[in-house]
Amino acid sequence: MKKTIKLTVNGQIYECTVEPRVSLADCIRHHLGLTGTHVGCEHGVCGVCTILFDGASVRSCLLYAVQAEGHDIQTIEGVAHDPDTLDEIQQCFRDNHALQCGFCTPGMIMTVKEILSEGQKLSEHDIRDALSGNICRCTGYQPIVQAVMDLMARNERKAG
Repeated sequence: MKKTIKLTVNGQIYECTVEPRVSLADCIRHHLGLTGTHVGCEHGVCGVCTILFDGASVRSCLLYAVQAEGHDIQTIEGVAHDPDTLDEIQQCFRDNHALQCGFCTPGMIMTVKEILSEGQKLSEHDIRDALSGNICRCTGYQPIVQAVMDLMARNERKAG
């Protein structure tokens, strides 16, 4: 028995018909065509499917699409306000070579977006702790942590 739902993703309203068992990750990718949200372990362990759900980072593989109706969802496609310009987080990842294969990158960026949304100054330990739920097999995390520290420094210079 399929259900028609309306989802607000990246500020746009989508309507799709899904079976109740379809994960939000699969709905985003296969029904909405937003393939930046990756699927890895499908158990919520790897973090590659991380999105912002009402501003909080969540594993979209652990939610059913029908649970997302009425909530605000942001995926990697909605991070940059202009499709021809990188967001400051994306730019810092690029500048610090924090991309490597790119499979974990969307989930990492969504997690960073959440942890920096409160504007607090984070230590390297805080950053590593916040990113510990996102698995990266390529970078050794150092360039990712450096990208976040670089971003905080840039934001501090802008504010000061």
